[in-house]
Amino acid sequence: MNDSMKSIVILGGGTAGWIAANLIATHWEDKQLDITLVEAPDIGIIGVGEGSTPPLKTFLEVIGVAEADWMARCDATYKVGITFRNWSTKPGFDEYFHPFLCQPDEFSVPAFFHNSFLRRQGVDLDGHPSQFFLAWQLAQQRLAPVAPPNFPFEMNYGYHFNSGLLGVFLQEWAAKKGVKYKQATVTDTVLNEHGYIDYLKTDTEEVIKADFYVDSTGFRSELLQKALGVPFESCEDVLFNDSAVVFPTEPDENPSPQTISTALKDGWGWKIPLTSRFGNGYVYSSKYVDDDDAEMEFREHLGLVDSDIEARRLKFKVGRVREHWAKNCLAVGLSQGFIEPLEATALDMVQETVVRFIEAANKGNFTDQYRDEFNDRISKRFDAVRDYIVCHYRISSRDDTDYWRDCATNEKISRSLHELLTAWMSGKNITDELERQNLDAYFPSVSWNCLLAGKGILPSADQVRPGNELAHKYDLEKISSYLQGCALNFKAHQEQLREVH
Repeated sequence: MNDSMKSIVILGGGTAGWIAANLIATHWEDKQLDITLVEAPDIGIIGVGEGSTPPLKTFLEVIGVAEADWMARCDATYKVGITFRNWSTKPGFDEYFHPFLCQPDEFSVPAFFHNSFLRRQGVDLDGHPSQFFLAWQLAQQRLAPVAPPNFPFEMNYGYHFNSGLLGVFLQEWAAKKGVKYKQATVTDTVLNEHGYIDYLKTDTEEVIKADFYVDSTGFRSELLQKALGVPFESCEDVLFNDSAVVFPTEPDENPSPQTISTALKDGWGWKIPLTSRFGNGYVYSSKYVDDDDAEMEFREHLGLVDSDIEARRLKFKVGRVREHWAKNCLAVGLSQGFIEPLEATALDMVQETVVRFIEAANKGNFTDQYRDEFNDRISKRFDAVRDYIVCHYRISSRDDTDYWRDCATNEKISRSLHELLTAWMSGKNITDELERQNLDAYFPSVSWNCLLAGKGILPSADQVRPGNELAHKYDLEKISSYLQGCALNFKAHQEQLREVH
């Protein structure tokens, strides 16, 4: 990479490749770069339902896409958070909600922090998280999170969508920004004398050459891992899942704007509402259950034992590359790593990788001056997401299978996560620990509090004592009334979808 960079080739499409193409074309519009995405004609599209975090909304706004432009095309619905079911066996904690925070929560979150903190000190207060967030009200009432003009607070939300259709839409949008598209099967990556990628060779002996390359070839990682030899660092010792089985089911006329994550015998199942169907998947570990048994368990869970609906089976590896940017190549999406889909962080990671790469390139005048700093930043983000996901398994109170027993007793967790859990169990303010470790930028304190309190990592009812007047300073009925009052401003999810579809 140098200050004379004129051309970029993105190898591989999919959602990750087209996100990269759109971001590069948008942020470097004035650079007159020649941007070409190369994709093999025989690459299949899985097209299962997917969920996002709020940064996807930001991404679409940055590249100039309105909800009416894409949501109908991609069977999209709104998403305000995730409900976790059956992850805990503790009374009163068989279900909790992880919300996307929005501005109205600023008035109710202090009560959640207060109650959950004192509950950890043994005071008889309700520290269950769900009731303290507007997103939970919207999910319960099946309301869309799009605020009317008279609602003076900022809302934060994500989407559910068909990933295959979103990839097609983003391809068309990138074309409007001047991104070229080429179908070709790359068979060889040729390096120059310095170990940089010189050119790509296709099955027709065509040479594809650029100054810089983006690897979006999925788990194969044709450029970064295979050609440049960047090592992959697995985290299968703390995240056991490596497989998934996927089924569509009939859609709901007015779906709740949330993902449902249900713990099953050897993993967990997702339920994602699209306008055309529910996307359902069972993420599990093949070390504990074979594929056929997993499929049958999931069919029973969905009521599809006698159905002729065909299952699709997926395999994946969890971990990340040691360097995301090496030589003249940047890896995005599955080619750089994957920390399973539990919190729908995959696309967020793609966006963060591309945006931070652009920042580093600009700062270094299109040299690799800030490459190490960039790699360290992205790796820390991957590791922080990994630890947050690992925590779901490590603190689960399920013990009905070897899978869950091994998750709960896994001592290979990172030092960072161990220190966070120690802080929580000892009654300390976990916000202080997150700040000490510089982790609050990845998952904020409220997310960690929702996770730990939501799974019931609190003293049980027989371990608490009555609190004084100061302990009961927040009236939960008033908080509920406030959030329900806020919810009166929002339309039914179905109605809002009709406006953008």
